[in-house]
Amino acid sequence: EINVEDSRNRCGAALAAATAATLALGTDLHQIRRGLATVRPVPGRLQKISSKAGWTGAAGARSSAMGFNRIVDARYDRANPRTADREIPSGRLSMGAAAVFVVLSAAVFILSAALLSPLCLMLATPVLVVLFTYSYTKRFTALSHLYLGFAIALSPLGAWIAVTGRFDWPVMILC
Repeated sequence: EINVEDSRNRCGAALAAATAATLALGTDLHQIRRGLATVRPVPGRLQKISSKAGWTGAAGARSSAMGFNRIVDARYDRANPRTADREIPSGRLSMGAAAVFVVLSAAVFILSAALLSPLCLMLATPVLVVLFTYSYTKRFTALSHLYLGFAIALSPLGAWIAVTGRFDWPVMILC
């Protein structure tokens, strides 16, 4: 028997998990929602999970990725008149405070992933590595947007895993 409320909570959590990279990297949220609308959760899986864990994780991943990017780009932002007034280059926020923010946000993401499933927890750190690495690709390749596309493509995969608790090859069509 499928608990309808439980299914709604899991789908909400999955949408939130997918939103993490989506918001950080600019994917069309409607595209993700349409893809998730076709997913049917496995009955009984993650019965106690609340969509709050997914949304909290999304905010953690997004915040840590954006904060990391600001730290890494601070030197360049300081030299660019368009970005010189940002918090770190202007001195309104110290590098140390920004680093604490990134670490805490990443911890929120990892904890939220742990609440979703063991597989989500296992994949949380590699997802953060992918998100953080994008900040450096801009320095050595003209194909940084291709890498960005790869990072964004992890969103539907993450949502699938959050809903079903497993990796399935058919989900790669969404990626």
